[in-house]
Amino acid sequence: MANVEKISIALPREMVADIKAAVDGGQYATASEVVRDALRDWTFKRRLEEAELKELRALVLPALDALDRGKGIPADEVLRRLRERYAALAKSPA
Repeated sequence: MANVEKISIALPREMVADIKAAVDGGQYATASEVVRDALRDWTFKRRLEEAELKELRALVLPALDALDRGKGIPADEVLRRLRERYAALAKSPA
């Protein structure tokens, strides 16, 4: 593996036991592989969360702008529509 840097970390005993169990169980060859795999998952999760937040902002910000321009639906109307929708769902066969 090119360009590898060693670091030292402190982990709770339970996490160390989990890492050792994964290596002893043959799922990984080394503890470093376990940690690298966990970090890849963590990195993926962070990127996914960032993408979801970006998407949410893209949906919410235009709606907030519309509200600022006075183009919105009153809360009472939204709640009425939701009640009607859920009542219809409750009546429909599963």
